Amino acid sequence: MIKSSLKKLAVAAGFAAALLPSAALAEYPEKPITMVIPFGAGGSHDLNARVITSIIPTYLEQAMIVRLTPGAGGQKGTQEVANAAADGYTLLFTHNYVDMLQQYVENLPYDPLEDFIPIARVNYAPIGVVVRADSPYQTFEELVAAAEKDPGGIRMSHSGNWGALFVPAAQIMKERGISLNLVPYKGGGPAMQALLSGDADVTMGFPSTLGSQIESGTVRVLATAGAERMFDDVPTFAEVGVEGDVGFMHRVLVAPKGTPDEVVAKLTTAFEALVEDKTFVRMMGRLNETIDLVDGPGYQKMREDQAVAYKELVDALTK
Repeated sequence: MIKSSLKKLAVAAGFAAALLPSAALAEYPEKPITMVIPFGAGGSHDLNARVITSIIPTYLEQAMIVRLTPGAGGQKGTQEVANAAADGYTLLFTHNYVDMLQQYVENLPYDPLEDFIPIARVNYAPIGVVVRADSPYQTFEELVAAAEKDPGGIRMSHSGNWGALFVPAAQIMKERGISLNLVPYKGGGPAMQALLSGDADVTMGFPSTLGSQIESGTVRVLATAGAERMFDDVPTFAEVGVEGDVGFMHRVLVAPKGTPDEVVAKLTTAFEALVEDKTFVRMMGRLNETIDLVDGPGYQKMREDQAVAYKELVDALTK
């Protein structure tokens, strides 16, 4: 009789548990999280992500795994996340050009503003124009002069059409009235390797990808974005006649639309703790990268502003 009663209680308890919402049974995250990067290996996103994913488990109590999914200028990986379950286990680590600009130059299979929820803008980075150390171009002006003499003859490797390297190059060409042969690769890492191997004459890069190359003496920086010089002997874009908001990449983490509020909140809290972590700060410093967190709502406002600015930019570059 006692065994029968206990059995009935166990069945009843199991039935009641089955009726409870899943959140009551397991708190997010209960398994590793995948961070999809829609670019190739060795680029600035890849390097920044390796630092993030090495520290963030401390604040999520689960691993975060990087998955590189390059292709179609970032669209392949972006679509993968747009189609993923909105459960917080598949996130996209992207940047402003893919996130907000591509919609004006491509028929995308997703809507950036409608299909994603921003979690955080982790940081931003200014770009630099670089050549190999043995390049005949000692200065930016020498590169411009060579391009004027031989329009389309100088090969510039970049990370994909209308991406983080392509757009500044297009802006520079427009401002200085020159033509470069823009050759796409699957990310900033492959673009840099094309330069180093001699397949390209010039490329661009961000602090995390340039640091080791500068230290080893394999590249020369000709100009950098920003109002202030990154290097004492290297001019800014403004100093070489390229004015305006040129060459800044915002690194952004987004989730599929419909991701529960409590999951977004957990991720936001983890990233707020991450940027204060001393080890994270030290490792980002070694990459020469900034730390400048903007939360989801803050970046959503930035996205809306970017959408307007990028439409004007595309119109200006394509007309």
